[in-house]
Amino acid sequence: MSTTSTDETTTSPTRRPFTWRWRVVDIVVASVVGVALGVVFVVWGAAYNVLEAPFKALLPGAQSFVEAPFLLGAVVGGLLIRKPGAAIYVELLAAVVSALLGSQWGLLTLVSGLVQGIGAEIVFALFLYRVWRLPIAWLAGAGGGVALAVFELLAYYAGSTAVFATVYVVSATLGGAVIAGTLSWLAVRALAGTGALSRFAAGRDTRELV
Repeated sequence: MSTTSTDETTTSPTRRPFTWRWRVVDIVVASVVGVALGVVFVVWGAAYNVLEAPFKALLPGAQSFVEAPFLLGAVVGGLLIRKPGAAIYVELLAAVVSALLGSQWGLLTLVSGLVQGIGAEIVFALFLYRVWRLPIAWLAGAGGGVALAVFELLAYYAGSTAVFATVYVVSATLGGAVIAGTLSWLAVRALAGTGALSRFAAGRDTRELV
C-alpha cells in the first residue's frame, strides 16, 4: 500500500499554487515577446497602408478589421504569462518598440498600446486569471478591439457618423476576436507543444488551452 501511494505521488503531476507575483523569468520572456512583436507591428503598419484601402472602399469603417494584428501583444502576453498586468505590459512594450522604430502614428502609438492592453486585460481579470481556453482568447481579442476602435474614433475620426462608428467598432471587435484571439491562442499552444514553456503554467497545463 505504501509503495503504491509513493508511486502515485511521484508520477502524478502536481498543480503549482497560483500566484500573482511576477518572477524574473516572466519579466524576461514578456519583454522578449514585447520587443519581437514591436518589430512585427512596424512591418504590419506598412502592410496596413495597403490593406486598408479595399476594406474602406467596400465598407467605410471596415478597415479597422485589418488592425487586429496590433492586438497580438495584449492577447499573447495574457495567455503566456498569466499574471495581472501581462496583457498591458507586452502590448505597451511592443508599442514603445514600434514607436522607436518609426511607427507612422508617432507617440499616439504608445497611447494605443496602453488602451488596447487594458481592453484585453479587463477580460482576463474578469475570469480572475484562471481560464485560458480559446473562447477567452477570443474575448480578450474582442476587448482589445473595442478599446482600439473607441480610441481611434476619438483620436482620428472625431465627428464621424453613427454608421461609420458602428462599423468601425464591430469590425475592430471581430478582427480582434478572430485574428488576434485565434492567432495568439495557436501561437501559445504551439510553443507549449515544443516544451519551450515548461517553466510556465501555459506550458504545463496544456489541457487548459483546449
